[in-house]
Amino acid sequence: MTINSCSKLNAIVLAGGKSSRMGQDKALIPIEGVPLLQRVCSIAQSCSDTVYIITPWPERYQDLLLPSCQFIRELPLCGESISHGPLVGFAQGLAQVQTEWVLLLACDLPRLRVEVLQEWITRLDSVGDNAIAALAHHPKGWEPLCGFYRRRCLPQLLEFINQGGRSFQEWLRQYPVEVLPLSEPEMLFNCNTPEDLALS
Repeated sequence: MTINSCSKLNAIVLAGGKSSRMGQDKALIPIEGVPLLQRVCSIAQSCSDTVYIITPWPERYQDLLLPSCQFIRELPLCGESISHGPLVGFAQGLAQVQTEWVLLLACDLPRLRVEVLQEWITRLDSVGDNAIAALAHHPKGWEPLCGFYRRRCLPQLLEFINQGGRSFQEWLRQYPVEVLPLSEPEMLFNCNTPEDLALS
């Protein structure tokens, strides 16, 4: 992987979930002694010069070892008192992105593999011009929180949100998306409950 491919890509890590099923903040749960958010950010840094962490609580994660990551405080939409899920957080982060492509990651992916992400990055140059994203696909739909989006999809994303849309799957159904090969689906395992944590 070349320096050039790092610099053509920003990364966004979402850390705004309420972790209600887990009973504690997922981002701070240690996996092999390293908090999940820190693990995911270090992998993101292996793929990108600039990593944005989108969260309503930047101060909660300020003490983690997250060198060169930039916090963006996720704000409620106008007239609303709470944040409304990953799609809104992603839109707020995407507004800061400077590169054609952005890598989007959830903070609760304990089995994320940097080699797979880096291999996917090498495919971005061959993604069709009309595709707004390059994502893995599974029987339930797209895997929206571990993949790549074009910065220029922001206007369509904001329009969808302004019309009340909050679902990644509904938004993605409206546009061409390139399928990324996924030989190891367990890489996308995400940690939502104490039972999931026991498996990670």
